[in-house]
Formats: sequence, C-alpha cells, structure tokens
Amino acid sequence: MRRGVWAAVAAIGLLVGLWPAGAMGQGKAALTFWSWRAEDRAFYEGMIRKFEAQNPGVTIDFQTYKPTEYNTVLSAAMQAGKGPDIVQVRAYGALQPYARPEFLVPLEDKVPELKTFAPQWLDGARSRADGRVYGVPFAFQALVIFYNKQLLAKAGVKPPHTWDEFLTALRTLKDHGITPLANGAKEGWTLEVAMGVLAPNFYGGTNFYDAVVHGQTTFRDPRFTGALAKVAEIRPYMPQGYEGVSYTDMQQLFVNEQAAMYIGGIFELGFFQSQNSSLQIGVIPGPVQHAGDTPWISSYDDGNYGVNAKTRSMDAAIKFIRFTATREWGQEFTNQLKQLSAVPGVKVQDPILQQVLEWMRHATPYIMLVGFRWQNPTGSELIQNDLQGMFGGKLSPQQVGDDVTRGLAAWFAPFKNR
Repeated sequence: MRRGVWAAVAAIGLLVGLWPAGAMGQGKAALTFWSWRAEDRAFYEGMIRKFEAQNPGVTIDFQTYKPTEYNTVLSAAMQAGKGPDIVQVRAYGALQPYARPEFLVPLEDKVPELKTFAPQWLDGARSRADGRVYGVPFAFQALVIFYNKQLLAKAGVKPPHTWDEFLTALRTLKDHGITPLANGAKEGWTLEVAMGVLAPNFYGGTNFYDAVVHGQTTFRDPRFTGALAKVAEIRPYMPQGYEGVSYTDMQQLFVNEQAAMYIGGIFELGFFQSQNSSLQIGVIPGPVQHAGDTPWISSYDDGNYGVNAKTRSMDAAIKFIRFTATREWGQEFTNQLKQLSAVPGVKVQDPILQQVLEWMRHATPYIMLVGFRWQNPTGSELIQNDLQGMFGGKLSPQQVGDDVTRGLAAWFAPFKNR
C-alpha cells in the first residue's frame, strides 16, 4: 500500500497542473466531483444526470480514487490551490485539514437546508477551529452484527440477545462444523469496528464516552479494559488463521455463506445483497450483558460533500451542493445504496434499515472516530494496532488501555501526567 501512496504523490507533480477548478463560460459550467466511492458510481452519475437536466449548461464529471490514496491525492491538489469543484470529504478529524475558508466554503449561509439536519451529524462536518460547517453530511452509519438465517437454522441457533446467548450460539455453530464469525484481524480497522459493536454494552455506551472525552477518566478505566476482555472472547470463533484474514476475505466468507455471522457496519448491507441475492440476512445489535438491557449502537457521520473555495463556478457548485441536501437526493441515496441518508425526512423502506434505525434511538458515538481522531496519534491508530496485539495474544486488555491512554496524552491534555 505504501508504494501505491507514493506513486500517487509522485503523480501529483504531473497532474496537478491539469486539474482546473470548474470553468465558467456564458451561462455554462464544467464541474468536477471527486470521491473515494467507486462502488457508488451508478448512483452518483444518475443523480448528476438529473441535476444536469434541470440545469442546462452545467456538466459534472464524477471522478474516483482509491480509498487508501484519496486523502493524499486530495491534500496535494487542495494545497496547490487546485482540486475538484465538489469535494467528498471524510468527517471529524479527517475533515479538519480542509475545514478552513481557504480550502472549503463555509456552508451555513449558502445551504439553508442544513438548518434541518441533526446536530450530531453536522458535528462531523464542523471545524474545530472556527465552529463552522464545511460540508453536507451524506450518511450516518450504525455498527451491527449480520447473520445468515439459513446457517443459524441449520445449527438450531436462534439470534442471540445476551452475551451468554451469543457465546453459546457461536459454540453451537462451531460444533456443527460452521465457521461462526467471518471476522479477521489482518486489518486493524476491522477490529476497531468489532470493538464498536461489542464493547459499548460493557463499558457503558455514552455514559463512558462522555466521561472519557471530558477527561474524567481514561482508557485504563476497568469499564473499558473489561469490555476489551469481553471482545477478546470471540477469538475461538473466528476463521482458521484469522490473523491473516483481510477485510475482503471477511466479506467473501459471509457472502459465499462460509461463515454464519459478520460483525461490521450497516454500510455492508447493499454490497451483501448485490453479491448474493439468495443470501437470507438478519441483523442484531451487539449482545447485552443482561436480558432486558437496551443495547447501545455505535454510530457516526460517515462523511460530507463540500465546495472547493477556489472553484471558478461558485454559483453552479453551490446549486449542486444544495441538491445533495434535498430529500430527493437523500431518498435516492437510501433506496439505491441501502444506506441511511443524513438528509431529514427520508423514508426508510428496507426492513433491515428500518430495524437499525429503531435501534439507533439508543445510539452512542463510535468512540475513537468521534472522540479521538483529532490529532496524531489518533485513538483509532492506537486502538487498531493494540487490538491486533491483543488478538495475537501479545497484549492484555489492561496493556491496551494503558498504551492508548499514554499515546493520546501526546495531544489530549486531560491524559497528561495520568
């Protein structure tokens, strides 16, 4: 991956001069729109055609880059005063390098539709430096467990609700020769997602989140390290050689019905359904400690659409960005991509998405992304590396909590000298 990133950087010198912001002629505008979501191309190009039909003279070229290289390519272009007119940007800490008027256009005054958006999603589009909103949130995500209805039925297993039921279900599946979990550990971010699904019900969800982001406790807290110990209990039920199982391997194990459960994000739903139309999918929240407990659902703003401050077609770019904030856009986003649009008023028709939306009444922030990805080393970098160490048997939960706390102390003042 490092070779690919450096290749992208080297290419900047050749390409950046060829990336003009949108050119504006007599009532005409040619805009570019950059994204890392190549898999969503059909949706975006379809919506662009609708916009172009309603705005004669405006054309939009949708361009995608590899997710692992996108930030590097975008950063180099924006620093050079170039880049696309419409910018798909990530949220929270990853947005901050661009959340300044010299890079992106503050949108509160230009996109009145933002007044109706939920504050928790706008926070993912907000600058920490000036408090302004620099993007239109496009989706919010929830972390859940997918399961294969047929494989569970084959083993006589019912969808579990409590942790004890969950472990019993995993053991029963394994005893029937079925790989219980598709999850691997080759990429640390997938372990962070698994932690986001399983841990909040043990560390206390938003109660712990609020305490730790306000410096009232640290990640050495027994609530957190105890939750990590619970997460580690899934190791015997992961695929053989799980330490070498990648994200795409995980997806294929579940899609091809070679594993019964998949701990991940609801953003996988559309992909799973498109890859195997006969796959009978069910979804459950992370298991709770005790019967009757309400499960916490980790959630977050997935990213935003912004406008390049250097665009030469500002009116057209703002008009398009307002289109992304409409119910028409949000409804098609949810219908076609099977994701939860951040646009208010969208009607969720998919029964699985409806179920997840109901669970999100008890949502909690996805802890490292929302709370600790603001400076380096980020909480996500630290926890991902340490979870790999824990799943490899090299670190205890207490060592993970200590290492994360010490790492964050480099920039998070409340952790210093603790």
